[in-house]
Amino acid sequence: MNKELLAASILDNAAIDFARSSGPGGQNVNKVNTKVIARVPLCTLAGLDDKEMELVRTRLAGRINAKDEIVVSVQEERSQVQNRERALNKLIALIVAAARRMPPRIPTKPTRASKERKLTTKRRRAAIKGYRQKPQPE
Repeated sequence: MNKELLAASILDNAAIDFARSSGPGGQNVNKVNTKVIARVPLCTLAGLDDKEMELVRTRLAGRINAKDEIVVSVQEERSQVQNRERALNKLIALIVAAARRMPPRIPTKPTRASKERKLTTKRRRAAIKGYRQKPQPE
């Protein structure tokens, strides 16, 4: 994955819309469109190979609309410019995280000490449960 190429393609191809933000903010929230909705078509993403693109499609399936675009909305700041920056950074971070391939897990065997700890706790629990029973007549 080429992060620089990916970031450049996102910045070049992102379609940005603005809307009224919700929540507190007084007069500012009622008259200024500070909410940012950023969309990036998946076909325009550069810097990802086929396997990484498939990972992005599966991991971000909930964020992909019918037009095959990844959609992100941000309304945390009172400023449209700051929300635009946050939205683009969020898009980049989401795609980079989704395209990351996890290394295969190498299973390990339990150590001798962990086996002994497990056995001692089992013996202790068995003894505790044994004390709960009625004594056997002799």
